[in-house]
Amino acid sequence: MADENTIFDERAAAHYEDWYGTPEGRRADALEKAAVRRLLQGAPRARSILEVGCGTGHFTRWLGERGLAPVGLDRSAPMLSQARALNGAPLVMGDAHRLPFADGAFDLAAFVTTLEFLERPSEALAEAMRVARRGLLLGVLNHWSPLGLWRRLVGLFRPTVYDAARFYSVGELRRRLRALAGGEARILWHTTLFPRGCPWQRANAPWGGFIAMALLLPTEEGSTGEARA
Repeated sequence: MADENTIFDERAAAHYEDWYGTPEGRRADALEKAAVRRLLQGAPRARSILEVGCGTGHFTRWLGERGLAPVGLDRSAPMLSQARALNGAPLVMGDAHRLPFADGAFDLAAFVTTLEFLERPSEALAEAMRVARRGLLLGVLNHWSPLGLWRRLVGLFRPTVYDAARFYSVGELRRRLRALAGGEARILWHTTLFPRGCPWQRANAPWGGFIAMALLLPTEEGSTGEARA
């Protein structure tokens, strides 16, 4: 897998936020934020959050608007430079595999379209669990969705940032999170970004383009189990 620093370089950072101004970008942004917002409802006592792989701080700023005290972390200097120019939340340069924070420093840790680009995802998730006392939030591109298939097909004909990404399925993400916490946590999930016009567009089907998943520890939920948010 290519180094994240070479993927998200100065050129990528300079144009990263532009996509959110396109019609497709605005639609995806609204749906993804709605999905993450539903997960946050499962952690009502959370007050602070670390976004791992924050990039230009697009979601970090939004998490602050949701009433959380956010910190964004990224190892790409150009992306962090753009985030600072946008007057966002507190930012830290660091590696997802070796987080520069004490145990339990945050209520939650989030990965929003970040896990796909990490060389050692299990190690990064374990580090996030170490610093997040209430649990994890994931926003991940779905390997089995029509959107995921389309992006992989496009990559066969022209280079895209997704050439370096590894997409995940709902089942794989659940297994990874369950391996972290065993039966000591509750897993919530749902999907969004279905192709427009499909009859199952509003269903909580496992083939939506964007998987929103939360691992909530007993300190937050007071119970264990699994459910669709």
